[in-house]
Amino acid sequence: MSFRYFVEHMEEDDNTPKALPDWVELEYKHMRMLAGPGSEVHFTHLSQRCGRALLKSFSESSAGASADDIADVFCTTQGVVDLTKAIGVPLDQVCLLDPKAERELSPDDTYTNFLFGGILGDDPPRDRTSELRALGFPSRHLGPIQMTTDTALGVTKFVIEDKVPLSKIPYKDHPTIVFNPKESVEMPFRYIADGDEPRLPPGMRELLREDLNKSFDF
Repeated sequence: MSFRYFVEHMEEDDNTPKALPDWVELEYKHMRMLAGPGSEVHFTHLSQRCGRALLKSFSESSAGASADDIADVFCTTQGVVDLTKAIGVPLDQVCLLDPKAERELSPDDTYTNFLFGGILGDDPPRDRTSELRALGFPSRHLGPIQMTTDTALGVTKFVIEDKVPLSKIPYKDHPTIVFNPKESVEMPFRYIADGDEPRLPPGMRELLREDLNKSFDF
């Protein structure tokens, strides 16, 4: 069975030639890896600059994955409502992952299309998912603790494709990323556990350390 994951981009363009910060590119690339082969990831509501930057990034090899191991990817300036209409997917067949939904996502759910707000790290959360909630999609939540968007996609795949209940997925909540005895950073989100470590996008640990070092440059 084929699954589609829609990510409605809700970030403003970065005021740089790239349009996207490095960490956004890493999380978006990670979504393709987490969705895996046979699935599709659609990034919607992109500006033209952002879409070009993202396609260029995807054309480069994703660290730690070959083309056979990752989902097909599509980038568009269309919003998710216009896109789903264009490809013939009814609104009531697209499940919005919404922290304020009444019901949690379950292996018994039969959706094959899922929608995430590409918000990527509001702390504290600003409930920008409300913009998508107002469009009338059916919705489910993934538990009480905020996740990064790539983690939310990975958790959804565990539940729907692998039939693992939310309560059985191993998590790391608010992990501290330690670089050495004097340098560390606490992440204010829930992640899928990878052994004793959070499952971060490839390259994210290095980027976090680089940003930490920049904060000490005077």
